[in-house]
Amino acid sequence: MHQALYRKYRPQTFDLVCGQRHITDVLSFQVEKGRTSHAYLFCGSRGTGKTSCAKILAKAVNCEAPVGGSPCLCCRSCRDIDAGLSPDVVELDAASNNGVDDIRDICDQAVYVPSMMKKKVYIIDEVHMLSISAFNALLKTIEEPPEHVVFILATTEFHKVPATIVSRCQRFDFRRIDMRVIADNLMNIANKENILLEDEAALLIARQAEGGMRDAIGLFELCSAGGADVTAALVSHVLGLSGYDRALETMEAVSRGDMAKLFEIVAEVTSSAKDIAVFWKELISVTRDMLVSKYTADPAGYLDLTKNETQKLLESAKLFNLNQLIYHCKVLDDAQVRMLRSPATKRITAEFAFLKMCRPELDLSAEALASRIGKLEDAVALGTPVVRDAPSLAPTEKNDSTQIREKADPKEPKSKEPELHEVPQINEKAADVACKKNNDELFRVRDISEAVGRLDGTNRGLASFLMSSEAYTSGDGKTLVLRVDPFAAAMFKSDSAKSAIADAFALAKITDGKASVILEVKKAGEKKQSAADELGGLL
Repeated sequence: MHQALYRKYRPQTFDLVCGQRHITDVLSFQVEKGRTSHAYLFCGSRGTGKTSCAKILAKAVNCEAPVGGSPCLCCRSCRDIDAGLSPDVVELDAASNNGVDDIRDICDQAVYVPSMMKKKVYIIDEVHMLSISAFNALLKTIEEPPEHVVFILATTEFHKVPATIVSRCQRFDFRRIDMRVIADNLMNIANKENILLEDEAALLIARQAEGGMRDAIGLFELCSAGGADVTAALVSHVLGLSGYDRALETMEAVSRGDMAKLFEIVAEVTSSAKDIAVFWKELISVTRDMLVSKYTADPAGYLDLTKNETQKLLESAKLFNLNQLIYHCKVLDDAQVRMLRSPATKRITAEFAFLKMCRPELDLSAEALASRIGKLEDAVALGTPVVRDAPSLAPTEKNDSTQIREKADPKEPKSKEPELHEVPQINEKAADVACKKNNDELFRVRDISEAVGRLDGTNRGLASFLMSSEAYTSGDGKTLVLRVDPFAAAMFKSDSAKSAIADAFALAKITDGKASVILEVKKAGEKKQSAADELGGLL
């Protein structure tokens, strides 16, 4: 008879439990030293090892020859517990046995000594499902249990367990398992089962499992059920995933306001029999990843992504500011709720959500207004002409009213649509002359942290050098002088670098629009002037 892989490869000793060393080390030490508690409370999300550790602990406290605090798996007690033949180890599912009578039976039996083993062990899974009366019946026994009894309570919803129960147990919090740890375990199982599993496919399955090992093994078994090699393409097909690249492509289309591309993406997802709700979840995840990548110093520590995916994410995140990402998160979340309420209208809900994301002027919510204002502030700070977006026509199409007007009066001058022009290159010589004429009007910028933060969102390399620089602005705010060390000067000398620095200072409201950037190289050994030095000079 076939046995599910998650049951076949359930860990049998503490050493085999993945990702919970902070718990297994303590439990094995307690067993080895004979310091086990009378009651344990295992908390954590599904598939993180709570029930597995409970069964291992039940075998360890009854094992005739434990090895390093773990059960030997060879003695009669270990074999009987594994086979479910031991009357002294009782496992109760509180989801289906949550009445007070069920708990009273356990309490009545607990007073009797074990018939075959050292201790009686009661494992109560999903303990938060017990009724209030059942908790009250259990309370007295947990508070003053017989010496031969051990209670192990497991729950996925810790907040529903009464404080009176929690205070009488040793509490262990099971963490979500790291994506790389799950992928490595899947590769190990695949090797034992003679199944070819690609590393990228293992990472994709691990990401979908969301920190649960049992879910990951179940998904792997599903993908390998057909007998074919488990590749990333197969995993995406079986699980109905559109892929991280497609989600990034969608957000880039949103940044351009390309509704035609977005309608095409929705049509492809629908026609390929993939669930739009799954695709929507991927979009929400990508938007969250963008927020993390833009506003944390080390995004790799918070993202379960490959190096290639992280690099693509950082590039795409540059297209949005904070207000826009917050607005997009709100629209995506609202659309997901509507999809759950009315599954029959998922496609329409998705298309209208994309329309709102591309055209925030259609939404009068506070988030939409903040998104629009943020975009305008950035444009004004950079001195960029603001053009109202208009629906683009296909190359072969043309507005009928325009054709009629042209035919009616061919001599009438045609109105030209305003165009976005690139910022002209900085004329460093002219700026240098202006600086010399107004040398007494240069002002020291005491705090450039806002400019560094703005630059960090687009070019972290330049931002790190800018932190050690001194900045001065002219009285009219049109010229920016940076005193830098020789190595930083080599990094800043390109036109693209100067343009990025000018943008950062403009967005930080330090200069009046995009200023001309002049570099002044410090002498060797010269230190950055501090505020204390300036104060000393004044005195």
